[in-house]
Amino acid sequence: CHWCHVMAHESFEDVATAEEVNAGFVPVKVDREERPDVDAVYMGATQAMTGQGGWPMTVMLTPSGEPFFAGTYFPPEPRAGMPSFRQVLSAVTDAWQERRGEVEKVGADVAAHLRAAGGSVAPSDALDVETLGAQAVAGLVSSYDDRYGGFGGAPKFPPSMICEFLLRRAARTGDPEAARMAAHTLEAMARGGIYDQLGGGFARYSVDGRWAVPHFEKMLYDNALLLSAYLHWWRLTGAPLAERVARGTADFMLRELATTEGGFASALDADSDGEEGAFYVWTPDKLRDVLGADAGTTAARTFAVSAAGNTEGGGSTLQLLADPPDWPSHEDVVTKLLSSRAERPRPARDDKVVAAWNGLAIGALAEAGVLLDDPRYGDAALAAGRLLVDVHLTGDGRLRRVSRDGRRGEPAGVLEDYACVAEGFLVLYAVTGDAEWFDRAAGLLGQVLERFSDDVGTFYDTSSDAEILVARPRDPTDNATPSGQATTASVMTSMFGLTGEARYHDGAQRLLRSVAGIAQRAPRFAGKALGVAEALADGPRQVAVVGSEGDPGRRDLVAAALRLAHPGVVIAQGDGAGAAVPLLEGRPLIAGAAAAYVCHDFVCDLPVTDPSEL
Repeated sequence: CHWCHVMAHESFEDVATAEEVNAGFVPVKVDREERPDVDAVYMGATQAMTGQGGWPMTVMLTPSGEPFFAGTYFPPEPRAGMPSFRQVLSAVTDAWQERRGEVEKVGADVAAHLRAAGGSVAPSDALDVETLGAQAVAGLVSSYDDRYGGFGGAPKFPPSMICEFLLRRAARTGDPEAARMAAHTLEAMARGGIYDQLGGGFARYSVDGRWAVPHFEKMLYDNALLLSAYLHWWRLTGAPLAERVARGTADFMLRELATTEGGFASALDADSDGEEGAFYVWTPDKLRDVLGADAGTTAARTFAVSAAGNTEGGGSTLQLLADPPDWPSHEDVVTKLLSSRAERPRPARDDKVVAAWNGLAIGALAEAGVLLDDPRYGDAALAAGRLLVDVHLTGDGRLRRVSRDGRRGEPAGVLEDYACVAEGFLVLYAVTGDAEWFDRAAGLLGQVLERFSDDVGTFYDTSSDAEILVARPRDPTDNATPSGQATTASVMTSMFGLTGEARYHDGAQRLLRSVAGIAQRAPRFAGKALGVAEALADGPRQVAVVGSEGDPGRRDLVAAALRLAHPGVVIAQGDGAGAAVPLLEGRPLIAGAAAAYVCHDFVCDLPVTDPSEL
């Protein structure tokens, strides 16, 4: 967060300011990635008191944690109508000392508002998936940028969950508008500066509407979600660009974010050498220095690099607005530029391992390993899964949110941790056939049902025995990552297909009914839930693959199943000797050969042994 760094340097590192803070306050600096529950509660307070929110978030609390003053960035000196941070400290101190009863009443009123706002939302009586999906597409069309892709204006964030929904809807219904918006947006991002045209991977967002100039920070969750989206675009359409970007993103994750313990680090910083984007931008002269005069001039045209530049520092981001005619020569240029760039000071890495984000990475990489036929991706997914089991999971089945250097951190897992990790483990089960991953996913879902449930079948973001805050947070909307509620619904949908247990189907339906209003009014913030609705409408399409361990026939059938674009597909695999998962019960091999049993809504066809028949 740029302005978080600015306020830290200007105020928190200033001795006189520090003395004033420490004289009258107990300062607590929160990493919102470690404690999203604390952030959610006090962001709600900030929005309620000021009408807006953002980071840095500056909140003053009573000793019992009730917020009575809130704001965002405060400068070291009064500026543009803003008081200085020290003026805020002084005014708050005076109010606390002279009008404490008044201050405490404000805090109590705000806390009561937060508790009321976080109450249960009773699910609606019915869920019409067809109407919901059609309304969502129409709502998205109204805010769609027909020129540059994406939704709304600058700044533009990658709409990962929305693209996933649009691809699912296109696969299920053939909706041309859904297919158009997804393909156009994914191509525009892939060709813009938000995508690293040399090293792969996506930056956090674009500061302009053209996807040309990013905020250069690279987050694990963005890249995991976008890897899935590009894989599924390629699976649906066969677009070469989709495959290329999927491989580039997966390679970036393995090269830049993998930790020695087997997990994935949270982020790469935007800055290097104190300047944002310095690691990534180029000028025509720098290109000529590396490539020579003629090749450098050609590269400048290819990558839209100009002398004027398009960033504040004067350099240009690299864009690839059209594929060059000689692709092998282009790849040689990329190799040379990458080698030169590697000599620059590198951005710092935030190497804490966040459970939820690693769950997203596990699912995406496990699928990529099969679809892209590259075992490196699957091996990385397995290593991350093993780290989560060995370090993040406790003996009683609880999940811790963070680890670093193989050591578990204190913050308890929140709903998105349990749901995203369970979803990733189910993909690991589908691609490996190791029933441990199914059992682990079922255990995590059991923890959610036991510790996060409310009285109407939806869920809080924190467990019933988590640290007590002034309000218990509950956010059903997607933000940078998919909502915990919608991801839980996704896990339940898959578990229903694998087990046939109606309680999972009913639970997913209840969750979707509770967010249907949001999906209708603001579909951009309900992409994950809308995607789950498409899966429920389409499925379950159950594929049970049996074959002996290491049988290439079994492997090929699983790969064929993963290439199916239907959103309702669930996959189980095993050796046919036992039924570790209910979907495998009564599924023998066919004349000793691997076979796939295909069922739709629990009605089965005859088994097949040929992947093309599957």
